Amino acid sequence: MKTHFDIEAIVEKSIITNELDYDRALIADRKLRLLAKESIHFKHLRTKLREIIEKYEASEWSDVDKIDDQKLAESAKSERIAELERQFLENRKQAIRKKLKELDLTQENLASLLGHKSKTHMSELMNGIKPFTLKDLVIINRLLKIDIAVLIPVFLSKEDQVKVQEAVIKLDKPKVRLTSDDFVLY
Repeated sequence: MKTHFDIEAIVEKSIITNELDYDRALIADRKLRLLAKESIHFKHLRTKLREIIEKYEASEWSDVDKIDDQKLAESAKSERIAELERQFLENRKQAIRKKLKELDLTQENLASLLGHKSKTHMSELMNGIKPFTLKDLVIINRLLKIDIAVLIPVFLSKEDQVKVQEAVIKLDKPKVRLTSDDFVLY
């Protein structure tokens, strides 16, 4: 399941292909607006991202006759998903920052511990511009003693839940089941 929007991957492809990535791009644009004040890299990234957003809006939202109830419902659903993801990333960032402060460490110290040399790269990871690797998150879990569920998203979309439940039914194994308590639903 794709749980993280990689801004640089979208910029590299130069295209947004669905409503969820569009909403993720809008959130990323807001993050980059703040970061662009600190770095020319983020300023250029934001400029490119905005061009891609505008292309998507022109192709998908400019013709009023193409906008129906189904398109509006899809848009509302994507906004909710993108917002849940944003909240997750923000909570993770705050949890990491809090632990760094408790341990008298800086973000730069964390970069060193993870083997990252660039201050910009660490900023991109912390701000959700680039995704952390699973290895990074395991190291953070072990070093900073942050619950892994705070670091790695453990929610499934309703579509993924349906697929898993259908697979469980086909297996016909009563001891194996997926409960809604296990996941944050969207």
